[in-house]
Amino acid sequence: MTEQNSDLRRQWNELAEEVRHHRDLYYNDQPSIPDADFDRLFAQLQQLEADHPELAVPDSPTMEVGAVVSSTFANVEHLERMMSLDNVFDDEELTEWLTRTPSETYLAELKIDGLSLALVYRNGRLERAATRGDGRIGEDVTANARVIEDIPHSLTPHPDFPIPALIEVRGEVFIAVEDFSQVNELRQAEGGKPFANPRNAAAGSLRQKNPEDVKKRRLRMVAHGIGAREGFAPATQHEAYLALAAWGLPVSPYTEQVHTPEQVREKVAYWADHRHDAIFEMDGLVVKVDSIAEQRALGSTSRAPRWAIAYKYPPEEVTTVLLDIQVGVGRTGRVTPFAIMEPVFVAGSTVSMATLHNQTEVVRKGVLIGDTVVIRKAGEIIPEVLGPVVEKRDGTEREFIFPTLCPSCGTRLAPQKEGDADWRCPNTRSCPAQLSARLTYLAGRGAFDIEALGEKGAQDLIRTGILEDEAGLFDLTSTDLESSKVYTTNAGKVNASGRKLLANLESAKKADLWRVIVALSIRHVGPSAARALASRFRSLKVLFDAEVTDIADTDGVGTIIAESLAAWYDVDWHRQIVDSWAHAGVTMEDESTDLAVQTLDGLTVVVTGSLENFTRDGAKEAIISRGGKASGSVSKKTDFVVVGENAGSKETKARDLGLTILDEAGFIQLLEEGPPSAM
Repeated sequence: MTEQNSDLRRQWNELAEEVRHHRDLYYNDQPSIPDADFDRLFAQLQQLEADHPELAVPDSPTMEVGAVVSSTFANVEHLERMMSLDNVFDDEELTEWLTRTPSETYLAELKIDGLSLALVYRNGRLERAATRGDGRIGEDVTANARVIEDIPHSLTPHPDFPIPALIEVRGEVFIAVEDFSQVNELRQAEGGKPFANPRNAAAGSLRQKNPEDVKKRRLRMVAHGIGAREGFAPATQHEAYLALAAWGLPVSPYTEQVHTPEQVREKVAYWADHRHDAIFEMDGLVVKVDSIAEQRALGSTSRAPRWAIAYKYPPEEVTTVLLDIQVGVGRTGRVTPFAIMEPVFVAGSTVSMATLHNQTEVVRKGVLIGDTVVIRKAGEIIPEVLGPVVEKRDGTEREFIFPTLCPSCGTRLAPQKEGDADWRCPNTRSCPAQLSARLTYLAGRGAFDIEALGEKGAQDLIRTGILEDEAGLFDLTSTDLESSKVYTTNAGKVNASGRKLLANLESAKKADLWRVIVALSIRHVGPSAARALASRFRSLKVLFDAEVTDIADTDGVGTIIAESLAAWYDVDWHRQIVDSWAHAGVTMEDESTDLAVQTLDGLTVVVTGSLENFTRDGAKEAIISRGGKASGSVSKKTDFVVVGENAGSKETKARDLGLTILDEAGFIQLLEEGPPSAM
């Protein structure tokens, strides 16, 4: 063997062992790296074997499915081998697959980030449930599967689809995004560590020894394929899904038939922008040839069908190096540690900072400065450090020491009350960081909506001494702004931004009363509580003169918010803010003679897609002002779903649930006249 061949073989052995190690952790334990990092390792191994075919031995990880079962559950052999999926990562790779896999009809399905499961039904009764394992041998988890509500113990007869003698149903077990936090709370209450993500939670939950414990984990399932069968010969995958649904098995509400490569690309693009609309976590779009006959003709490789491909979206979990941990101070004085990292591309953008929540979380996560860490970014959420990759430590890492003094004003930090995880700066009036954060907050869309007052402008007004606190905001003049760096020209004259700020402030004085309440930055008092308080008390004076018990009786408020509001107004300089704003002409009471007619009292309305005459906030306000609840998710409890352009999965789910769907004209009629005339 030549030296070059020896080096290649050594490189292959190291890479193959690393792939096997991480694959075993993924299927049998807790993964230590994100999926995207594993995908890169796997792609490197595939490329090495493509460049040097002599390395592609039969037991290469590139030829294998899943991982060898490693648990105390009984091993069972699948009736038909469970395959994996090959991946593509960009339009060029997708086009290559579509070119070599032409078809009149494809299915576009969301790739659920869960745990694969095979259900065997004989004569309509559930006989066995098994995890994928290595594709040939899986774990027998029948007892646990029986407590998952989505999995029927017996198939429901249907005249169009006779129940077959044998059907092996393939699917994915998952924990819904909306249930994940509750599952973690329960796990922590029982003394366990929280799960890093819903996929890990689902995998760990299905492997619980006690089915009663499994039942607590809110597991769900979606069927996405069929294996062995007797007495069932569908012509298409779509027909198979119709049969599964008719028998009472859960199928995805997001699956669609498409007929051209361009339509496939449109679905890929759509779900790239709407990946958080689904009830489960998903990391890609699966494209399948619909015809079963075409599937058979295309066949499969040793590990994956040639008739299906998974388009993987940019990762939401990646690894990078934690360079430092610093702290920031928010508008309520809360001191939050955040990570300074080597820039890394995640979920469509490059990030270099991520939150660590509080010092307790830093300790719990076990991260050290210098660690390679896993970070996650989901949609618009600030990136979060999930934890360290311990195996990459080299001894140079160091512990983070939480500061005892505020980094902005030097005041000694402390919890607000005993037992608080968060530490705060008590210098609420004069701490520059808190002041600028409060100014930025009150200028936001949920409060006064002062477009010309952003974070940079707020910091400038405080740093230059133009404002001592927010009390003087509405008294600002052009002369005051001449001391600003942000709102003046190089010649020291008020610039366009400064003139816009003064105009914005004048308009903001006429803001609705609930927006004024939000702008006061009272802890726990957000837009929903502020609306309820403004609607009931109609005046800041009446509100602040009310007893705590009376305030607490307001629908949607309660004791914690009422006590927080009363405590805020007990502070002298807080009252000065109210007085100064009142003197400047800011709204202090709701002068409207009547509230909007409560046409939606007690109704839940979901608006999805783009409307011509309403912004998203405008539609929400229209619903709430008429006594309704503006919800962001569709469920059986939803009364109406308003559908605009590009509505997407929420419309699909609403139709599947048989809910009342309105267009924009119907929505306007509903707002004006209520449900009788709209239904």
